[in-house]
Amino acid sequence: MANECCDFRFLLIVAAVAFIYLQLRLFSTQSEYADRLAAAVESENHCTSQMRLLIDQISMQQGRIVSLEEERKHKEEECTQLKALVKEFERKGLQRMINKEQVPVAAVVIMACNRADYLERTIKSVLKYQSAVASKYPLFVSQDGSNQDVKSKALSFDQLLYMQHLDSEPVHTDRPGEMIAYYKIARHYKWALDQLFYKHNFNRVIILEDDMEIAPDFFDYFEATATLLDKDKSIMAVSSWNDNGQKQFVHDSYELYRSDFFPGLGWMLTKSTWDELSPKWPKAYWDDWLRLKENRKGRQFVRPEVCRTYNFGEHGSSMGQFFHQYLEPIKLNDVQVDWKARDLSYLMEDNYVKHFTDMLKRANPVHGNDVLLKVRNIDGDVRIPYQDQSDFERIASQFHVFEEWKDGVPRTAYKGVVFFRYQTSRRIFLVGPDSLKQLGIADA
Repeated sequence: MANECCDFRFLLIVAAVAFIYLQLRLFSTQSEYADRLAAAVESENHCTSQMRLLIDQISMQQGRIVSLEEERKHKEEECTQLKALVKEFERKGLQRMINKEQVPVAAVVIMACNRADYLERTIKSVLKYQSAVASKYPLFVSQDGSNQDVKSKALSFDQLLYMQHLDSEPVHTDRPGEMIAYYKIARHYKWALDQLFYKHNFNRVIILEDDMEIAPDFFDYFEATATLLDKDKSIMAVSSWNDNGQKQFVHDSYELYRSDFFPGLGWMLTKSTWDELSPKWPKAYWDDWLRLKENRKGRQFVRPEVCRTYNFGEHGSSMGQFFHQYLEPIKLNDVQVDWKARDLSYLMEDNYVKHFTDMLKRANPVHGNDVLLKVRNIDGDVRIPYQDQSDFERIASQFHVFEEWKDGVPRTAYKGVVFFRYQTSRRIFLVGPDSLKQLGIADA
């Protein structure tokens, strides 16, 4: 019996030792599994992080693919347009429009967008006088955008070449509330002028807009002044427009003037000038940008007394600003001037100072607040001094001429002097505080 008890105890001890051993092994195994599990979790987290990174990279690549795909579609659209234009050029026969034995005076481009009725009126006005001199003035229409009515209208005329500016890049204005149209217009101008000067290699370009009619001597006028533009580098451009060209303020269709203010609205520039302007062309408000002293650099513009263009664009980007007061009453020249017989050397920089000074010297000086009354009681030309912009605006408002200034220069001014006719042929000169000094006139 004692032996049996001893054996039982021994078995219990063995069992206890085995149990303890198994517990130790189990604990060891569980610890090992816990370490492996922790490592697995860490590895899974790392894989998840890597996967997210890959997903982000894939998303970026997909975005780039979408962008490239859109760019590819845009390029294909442009190629389609270009192929269509090549066929159109072949159909019309470019060789019929440009005489290879004669270097054109200038390309003429009509800038258009979405006004098909306006464009038709402008084209017909231009063709009325351009057809006889087509080899000297090849005609283009440059359309901004894809308005089908405008495109169809332009392509319906065999006498011109059609260009289309397709720009899908979004517009970011500098200030909230600005009109996007002014940014698109600036882009279109740069593109069109780059095309005409660098792709078609013209030496000069005349820019019109799709709301203009031209005078009978429009092309003769620009041919005569092209020589001035080439010879005198102090002339930045030639314009067919006079801001104070309303019927009541003009008289002489033969007279031309220099101005420090860029008139625009039918103007011609040279390739050498465009070489300077193109790289720094502004994002918007290109015409006011040309009026800045930093871009003008002391150069001036030739303009006529009587306009060679008429702007009928009551509806457009500028919302008809100034139309009824200043644009609608403009006189379009109806005199067929023989410009080839005219000596325009007086417009050369050195000659013009004396020419203009002689006119100003002969004018009777008038001072005081009641200048309008005094002018009415004086025969002959008159010069009226103004002290600053507000004083100029006060005097200009009495005569109803343009009061606006840009970068310190009144519209139409030469050396600060604004000229217009009053009561038929008599001249009125509004003279700035430094004008006489600049012109070398002692104020008597």
